[in-house]
Amino acid sequence: MNDVDVSKQIQQMVRFIRQEAEEKANEISVSAEEEFNIEKLQLVEAEKKKIRQDYEKKEKQADVRKKIDYSMQLNASRIKVLQAQDDIVNAMKDQAAKDLLNVSGDEDAYKQLLKDLIVQCLLRLKEPSVLLRCREEDLGLVESILDDAKEEYAGKANVHAPEVAVDTTIFLPPPPTSSDPHGLHCSGGVVLASRDGKIVCENTLDARLDVAFRMKLPVIRRSLFGQVSA
Repeated sequence: MNDVDVSKQIQQMVRFIRQEAEEKANEISVSAEEEFNIEKLQLVEAEKKKIRQDYEKKEKQADVRKKIDYSMQLNASRIKVLQAQDDIVNAMKDQAAKDLLNVSGDEDAYKQLLKDLIVQCLLRLKEPSVLLRCREEDLGLVESILDDAKEEYAGKANVHAPEVAVDTTIFLPPPPTSSDPHGLHCSGGVVLASRDGKIVCENTLDARLDVAFRMKLPVIRRSLFGQVSA
């Protein structure tokens, strides 16, 4: 092999090596670009996912705030409705309390009522000796029907007539006055107690109104406002 042949072979080898190097470099470049594109896509998707999660989180927080605001407004509205209903019911009770003042105006009917109230207290106490208190202005009426009340109780309870001491030093409060309508007052009735004071039967008209109103309050509310769901 002469120098020319050797030179040709060397040139062929150089071209081959160069072509291989170029192809390898091209492969590396393509592979690097593919990896870059994949990594870029992954980063973009990761960023999109983060943005979606942030948006969903903020959307949930906004939804929660909206529900809380709605619940607070709803509760405030319910409280206003309940307060308005209470005002109406209390106004009814106040009117009923004013009407009680007219009960003692009919002396005959009030006299019978006082006797019934005394008998009822005696039946509840079942004591042989009791203390009775009334309003000072009712003292005469109470004393006039006391014996009849004692005898009626004795007949119903099948016992001897009890000893009833009327307190003439301490009286129940008087009716309310226009100058002090909310002061301590009593619209009528009696209070009886055992002599040791341990058992008390409060049978004033005001106490009876409180009891009746408390017992009938659900019925009153249904009549005024209908059936309200909880």
